[in-house]
Amino acid sequence: MAATLSPNLLVAVPLAPLAGAVLAGFFGKWIGRRGAHLATILGVAIAFVISAMVLKSVAVDGARFNQTIYEWMVVGGLKMEIGFLVDGLTAMMMCVVTFVSLMVHIYTIGYMEEDPGYQRFFSYISLFTFSMLMLVMSNNFLQLFFGWEAVGLVSYLLIGFWYTKPTAIFANLKAFLVNRVGDFGFILGIGLIVTYAGTLNYGEAFAKGSELAALNLPGTEWALITVTCICLFIGAMGKSAQFPLHVWLPDSMEGPTPISALIHAATMVTAGIFMVARMSPLFELSDVALSFVMTIGAITALFMGFLGIIQNDIKRVVAYSTLSQLGYMTVALGVSAYSVAVFHLMTHAFFKALLFLAAGSVIIGMHHDQDIRNMGGLRKYMPITWITSLLGSLALIGTPLFAGFYSKDSIIEAVHASHLPGSGFAYFSVVAGVFVTAFYSFRMYFLVFHGKERFHHKPFPGEHDHHDDHGEHHDPHESPWVVTAPLLLLAIPSVVIGYLTIGPMLYGEFFKDSIFVNAQAHPAMAELAEGFHGAAAMALHGLTTLPFWLALAGVVVAYVFYLVKPEIPAAIARTFKPIVTVLENKYYMDWINENLIAPAARALGRGLWKGGDVGLIDGVVIDGSAKAVGGIAALTRLLQTGYLYWYALVMIVGVIALMTWQLWPYLGSLIVR
Repeated sequence: MAATLSPNLLVAVPLAPLAGAVLAGFFGKWIGRRGAHLATILGVAIAFVISAMVLKSVAVDGARFNQTIYEWMVVGGLKMEIGFLVDGLTAMMMCVVTFVSLMVHIYTIGYMEEDPGYQRFFSYISLFTFSMLMLVMSNNFLQLFFGWEAVGLVSYLLIGFWYTKPTAIFANLKAFLVNRVGDFGFILGIGLIVTYAGTLNYGEAFAKGSELAALNLPGTEWALITVTCICLFIGAMGKSAQFPLHVWLPDSMEGPTPISALIHAATMVTAGIFMVARMSPLFELSDVALSFVMTIGAITALFMGFLGIIQNDIKRVVAYSTLSQLGYMTVALGVSAYSVAVFHLMTHAFFKALLFLAAGSVIIGMHHDQDIRNMGGLRKYMPITWITSLLGSLALIGTPLFAGFYSKDSIIEAVHASHLPGSGFAYFSVVAGVFVTAFYSFRMYFLVFHGKERFHHKPFPGEHDHHDDHGEHHDPHESPWVVTAPLLLLAIPSVVIGYLTIGPMLYGEFFKDSIFVNAQAHPAMAELAEGFHGAAAMALHGLTTLPFWLALAGVVVAYVFYLVKPEIPAAIARTFKPIVTVLENKYYMDWINENLIAPAARALGRGLWKGGDVGLIDGVVIDGSAKAVGGIAALTRLLQTGYLYWYALVMIVGVIALMTWQLWPYLGSLIVR
């Protein structure tokens, strides 16, 4: 018999960060900076410790939990509840979210040390952690939607944290609006489930999946389950920044670096991946929806990687890397390798958080200069940041034995085993993406940590270069321990977590009751299992595969281009100027959104406002009904004179009319005779 989990213990997981957020947010003025960071760090630490205990119970003792915690209300037969579903998928997400959040909280002490909004920032990131935990622990669509919208709201606050900075305000508004587009599709998908399944509970909805699969959307020939899954995935496209709803994520780098690690590595952007994996019993019923998911992921994985090549802002390079890796996860979802997708989600969370925080450490050491063309030779000045960045980069490009190798290679093999329409393009994208990822990752690494020291005479001075807040010392310096300690702690799982967990997570029973795959229709995972002979054997075999040699080629080309012959990339840029221009303009997606879609949406909104709201609703329904009542009242007033002779006349006319109406048949017959 499986062990049980205490509901009180589970409730403490999201409530502990919430309590820290309330203390830092409402009482930050009185408890001070130290009190704010201690309260929030303690809350997240409690959540992490309990999450680790839950993971142990789930993995070792087989514990499960799926109960209602609080019943909010019942409308008809529809129950609206707060409840938790804890299984392998949830327990893994709980640990990843709380561990990365804890590292970010500690890191923030050093990074935001001089910021006047110190307490407010800690309150926001702790509130963000609460929102994400409510999302991943939910057992129903209502709570899922609450957490979904809550992370969107708090991300808006975090991206625009420096609210006096125009670019930050533009970025957070952009993120908010783009996510609303995705959320519109998401709520339509939930609405279809509620309408046709009659429930908000995951288990009850999944149990009716076969019934939903037999229905068409009314008035169309479209399969209801296909439309539902695509609507749900549109929500994931917004949150997980899939093409063409990816445009918000690079601009969100305007926020402080700690939130880049929290939002864009382990939490918000992975919410869409988690949601689709959780909805696997529904997605397995529609090959059309799966092909759509796979194609969108393939486009994102390859074409966002190309944009990473030409970025010069250190945070934006990592941001486009995140977009590309999210594309890999989405491709895995599309080929029904849900466990591989969430496995890559986990490994990516560690090494991408490491890379973001290392980028922040470089920014601190460079006195807030973020242009990698102004760096070089930082290895001797920032040894801890250097070695952890190298480990994170090796994990990102899929070096055998590192965490990213096991998850990324598994995705490539799963795509190769798929026979869905579009799988050929998806396979090309994920394989070509290996070279692209290695090239832009080590382009950044070599420009930052090796080669000439360009920070004394910066070839590309920025806004922070006209003054120096650190006295006369202009050389880079290693960051304080509150910054470097999280780097070291994140570097450990970035190296070993894949080796340790690939067996149980992909080929064991860790996700046995979390993820459903129709092995007959989608045999990718079954084929992977046949060829798996252990983590060590997989790493050795990886040295002989095409992805390894492509990754090595990417590193070598980056080394030659940026350390040995830097004139080569300049010559290539001149030769292929039109292509470079397209990349610099990010495929003109922002231009299209701002000059075509936004004006069209504004015109539509104005038309609905003027014609629908003002003209139809206010003018006809509301004002029109009021005028009709007024007209009837005016007519009635003409009849109600108050004179007795008038009323007597009306009565006589009425009696004559009534008698005529009653006697008319007889009068008619007399006339005929």
